[in-house]
Amino acid sequence: MPKIKTHKSTSKRFRLTGSGKLTRTRLGKSHLRRKKSKRALTELSEMHVVEAKGQIKRVKKLAPYLHEK
Repeated sequence: MPKIKTHKSTSKRFRLTGSGKLTRTRLGKSHLRRKKSKRALTELSEMHVVEAKGQIKRVKKLAPYLHEK
């Protein structure tokens, strides 16, 4: 059976932790940063755990070879 192509934008937005949890980045950090407080920017830079079962299933389908980086 042939390999499945990885959806590149999905692989850049999500990471797997060592324990197998799926984490994601937050929106809103790419531009208009001067208006935002330092605390808000710090919170945006943190990775957050994805808990929705449907989202996890969709990400695993789009990026089957996703691994920890």
